[in-house]
Amino acid sequence: MKKIEKIFSKNKIIPLDYFLEKVLYDKEFGYYQRKNPFGVKGDFVTAPNISNLFSEMIAIWLISFWENLNKPKKINFIELGPGNGDFCLILIKTLKNFPEIFKSINIVLYEKSEKLKKIQKKRIISGKVSWVKDLKKIKKGPVIFFGNEFLDALPIKQFKEKDGDILEKFAFLKKNKVDFIFKKALRKQIKKLKTFNLIKKNGIIEYPEYGFKELDVVCKKIKELNGGALFFDYGYKIEKNVSTLQSVMNHKFNDINKNLGNADITYLVNFNLYEKYFKFYGLNVENIISQSKFLQKMGIIERFKIASSKMNLEKKSDLYFRLKRLIDPKFMGESFKVLFAKNKNCKFKLAFE
Repeated sequence: MKKIEKIFSKNKIIPLDYFLEKVLYDKEFGYYQRKNPFGVKGDFVTAPNISNLFSEMIAIWLISFWENLNKPKKINFIELGPGNGDFCLILIKTLKNFPEIFKSINIVLYEKSEKLKKIQKKRIISGKVSWVKDLKKIKKGPVIFFGNEFLDALPIKQFKEKDGDILEKFAFLKKNKVDFIFKKALRKQIKKLKTFNLIKKNGIIEYPEYGFKELDVVCKKIKELNGGALFFDYGYKIEKNVSTLQSVMNHKFNDINKNLGNADITYLVNFNLYEKYFKFYGLNVENIISQSKFLQKMGIIERFKIASSKMNLEKKSDLYFRLKRLIDPKFMGESFKVLFAKNKNCKFKLAFE
């Protein structure tokens, strides 16, 4: 608890997103700085952890995008939040089968967690891969950004309307326990909500200000250097106006006030809001589709048939169950959405047609 007290050492009450940033990313206390949360022994699994088929489909999509850009001799593929490195490893393995793009591509990993960065550097041994702390240092293009469960890991603000006033959610420490309270929001915050037409009566408004700041550079680079950004995440398209904050630990839901620094805190991504954001910054956005539709459009079922054709029954059954987790509506198929934002001059829309 002493570590938690340090978060509140300067201010007794802090905005929700600042609190989440500290709980998740603080160098001493932050969840992502201290743990490897991925896999059976961690707190959750992501699509690249479930099956190589997922990463292979993204690799094929990337090759098609590169071809659409007229096969530039140099292209930067930037993975935002590479996790334990599973996706990057399969990407490299797949691209080696296509020498022309493999020669052209630079794979750049953007990771905020020093703990995960060490894991990545230990696992990923390739002259094609480099790490960057600041996306502004990417000077040449085209650029293709990719984020799988990146958006939901970025802290958010929460607001609500009451009696004509807009209130913002804050965290405070009370008797060694974190609690939350709403206070009147600043005018500048209200202005931002109005920009995206978010102010509505009743319910909670979730606003990813932290995420927008991260993506400002992404938008700038896409407009400046050409290219696009592909995001996979669990979320919704119809605005909910409810709090979607949730905590997970050991693959089970956790009380958001407990196990701080040892449990993940995340939320559902408002894809309509991110679509508005990218369009506001001058990018084109294709129709937001489900993960199931994207993967099936890219041929994941056909790839499964080929990969499993020489497997014994046990291995084939295992691969089938992993495929099902990725595309079945009862699992990740519909709850995970895919957003593709791109330079206005770009006509590429594979899987989104």
